[in-house]
Amino acid sequence: MTHRPMIRCREITASDVDAIADLLTRGFAGRSRDYWMQGLRRQAVRDVPQGYPRFGYMLDHDGMPVGVLLLLYTARDSGGETSIHCNLSSWLVEPAFRNYAPMLTKIAQRHKEVTYLNISPATWTWPIIEAQGFKPYCKGLFFSVPALTPATSGTTVEIVAPDATPIEGLAAGEVALLTRHAACGCLSLVCRTPNGAFPFILLPMRIRRGWIAPPAMQLIYCRDVADFVTCAGAIGALLLRRGKISVLLDSNGPLPGLIGLYTEKRGRKYFRGPHPPRLADLSDTELVLYGP
Repeated sequence: MTHRPMIRCREITASDVDAIADLLTRGFAGRSRDYWMQGLRRQAVRDVPQGYPRFGYMLDHDGMPVGVLLLLYTARDSGGETSIHCNLSSWLVEPAFRNYAPMLTKIAQRHKEVTYLNISPATWTWPIIEAQGFKPYCKGLFFSVPALTPATSGTTVEIVAPDATPIEGLAAGEVALLTRHAACGCLSLVCRTPNGAFPFILLPMRIRRGWIAPPAMQLIYCRDVADFVTCAGAIGALLLRRGKISVLLDSNGPLPGLIGLYTEKRGRKYFRGPHPPRLADLSDTELVLYGP
C-alpha cells in the first residue's frame, strides 16, 4: 500500500521548537540557529494573552515542520481599552509544499478582533500584502542625528537596568516594559525634564548588506514622538558616549525639530484590523525578541 503523506496546519508547541529552529535556519540565509533559538526561548517564557497561541502555526508533514509562521501576540492599551495585536513574523514554507502556504496565513489571521502587524515586509511583497487587505501605517524611516539638537536645560538621562526597582515618575507598567526590554538587549532610558519623566527604549541596529548606515539605534518605544524631540539632545549626548550617532524613527515624513533624513525606500509597516497601531511603539515585536 502506498503511503500518503499527511499535511496539516497546527499550532506550534514547545516540543517543536528545535525542529522549527532547524527549518528557519535553512530558510533564512544569514540567520544562525542560535539567533532563532534565542528568539524562540524568549517566546516560550513571555506573557501571551489568554486564548492565543504562544509560538504560532506550522505545516506538519508526517510530524515534521515544512512551513512556519511565527506569531507574537500582545495586549495593548488602545484609548483606554485593551486590544490584542499580533506581529506576523518569519513566514516560511519549503518549496515542495508551497501549495499549502495559504493554510498558514488563513488560520493565523482568522481572529476578527485582532490587529495584525507586518513590520518587516520585503519591498517586493508590498503589493501582495496590500492585496490581502493590509494598510500601511508607517511609510518610511527618519534617520535622526539627535546630538545635533540642542539639549533642553535641566534635562538628564538615566539608563534602566533589567533588574531596576520602581522608578520615580513612571507607572509600574512602564517600569516593567523598560526592564523587560533591557533584558532583551535594548537600551532602556528615563529622560527627566522640568515637565516630568519620559520613558524610551532603543535597539542597536545591525548593519545590513546592501545599504550603509552609521552606528545607529532604532526607537522601539516612547509615549509620543514629540517626547523624543524634546529629549533628543540629551539622549544624543548619551549615545555619542556609547559610539552611536543616529536614531531611526518610524515616520510618515520629515520630523520638525530633528535634524536628519527621511526616506520611504525602507521602513514601511502594515496593519489589518480594528485598532491602527501608533508610531513609536515596536515594543514586544520580533525586532526585540529576535533582534534586527
